[in-house]
Amino acid sequence: MSVNPIAQELNGIIKYGNPHLIEMLSKTGRRLFFPKGILTQSAEAKEKADPRFNATIGIATENLDTMYLPSIMAYLNQEALSARESLTYAPSFGLPELRDCWRKAIYEKNPSLAGKAISMPVVTNGITHGISIFADMFLDPDDVVIFPDKMWGNNHLVMAVRRDAVICNYPMFTAAGGFHLEAFEKRVRLEAENSYKVVVFLNFPNNPTGYTVNAAEADRIVNILTDIAEGGTNVIAVTDDAYFGLRYEDDPIAESIFARLCGRHPRLMAVKLDGATKEMFVWGLRVGFISYGTQIIQGEAAPFYKALEKKTAGCVRGSISSASHIGQRLVLKALTSSQFAAEHDAKVAVLKARANRIKALSNDAKYRDAWDVYPFNSGYFMCIRLKAVAAEPLRRHLLDQYQVGTIATGEHDLRIAFSSVDEENIAPLFEAIYRAAKDLAGQATRAD
Repeated sequence: MSVNPIAQELNGIIKYGNPHLIEMLSKTGRRLFFPKGILTQSAEAKEKADPRFNATIGIATENLDTMYLPSIMAYLNQEALSARESLTYAPSFGLPELRDCWRKAIYEKNPSLAGKAISMPVVTNGITHGISIFADMFLDPDDVVIFPDKMWGNNHLVMAVRRDAVICNYPMFTAAGGFHLEAFEKRVRLEAENSYKVVVFLNFPNNPTGYTVNAAEADRIVNILTDIAEGGTNVIAVTDDAYFGLRYEDDPIAESIFARLCGRHPRLMAVKLDGATKEMFVWGLRVGFISYGTQIIQGEAAPFYKALEKKTAGCVRGSISSASHIGQRLVLKALTSSQFAAEHDAKVAVLKARANRIKALSNDAKYRDAWDVYPFNSGYFMCIRLKAVAAEPLRRHLLDQYQVGTIATGEHDLRIAFSSVDEENIAPLFEAIYRAAKDLAGQATRAD
């Protein structure tokens, strides 16, 4: 299949800035471009045409304003959010004001990014869509993607099932409870020996365990990946920052590991996936972002990143066209509100109180015969490793006999989302899990 001239032009810009990135792109990624057809012509008409005679964009207008049904707008405050700000199409790149606002927030929340050039974020339909875009742009069939053994199950569907990538794992924790750096390094080096490209996903806070690495662990991860890049292997490090900012202890890093990865080596590309979904507690608005950071070999950073953003927006355009305008507008209005920071901190404090309550309860000596607790210090979740029973039978027993909902994430791993359990219900929740585990362990003993 021939490559579109626009894609060829973008490839040339990217190759000039950093030729290693062209090697990292998938076959699809090298072919992607942002079309100059209807969208470009509509943009030109918006700038130059008389509004009375602008017959370009495929929306309906009335009296030179956005047409709408009163039964829809009745549920919106039209003074705060007009039909034009909510019902019309958003650009495939995302609202320019929102992209700019989110990029500024990335720098504010990650001070060590100061002086480092990163792309403008491109808006995605949630972080899941961001992962899908990444897969389209960077993964070919049989490419290996490295995850810890504690990972979000949907990654398999997005990358292995839909893109034919191969997911391989390493043990996430040592016996002592820290991040298993030796296992991580062993897996990454093994894959580097067998391929010109290594893809690593770093999800902190982690789903399902709720663990974020400390500074020493983060530095070691970055040093390992940098050393692999210095050895001549291209490295793509994807930071899944879905739960960024939900930190309940001083030990875990406060910044995204993306900040440490940016600018380390021209063969090391950092990809940041984040969004309003969990950070701002707006799950159904489906507003996510994908951003890039690497070391530019020659030329200015701006045209290099702009070319990458155009390929990304082309991927959005070719799949969902654009993310929800109303969702983006609401996120933008919240981010620019004077009350936002205080409101956000108050909700994080609620989750922190729950996490602290669980810390005290789940490690109680009375439960030691039933489970061990995986390290957790952030995010929405915590995970226990069951000692005497399997996770799936326990999950079903909890649901049927105790009306308690949990998630079995492995043969002996049970995930508990304390994000959805009020603090006063945490103690009875763990008591029910313990009683149910003893029920099944007793049945197994009687069967023996």
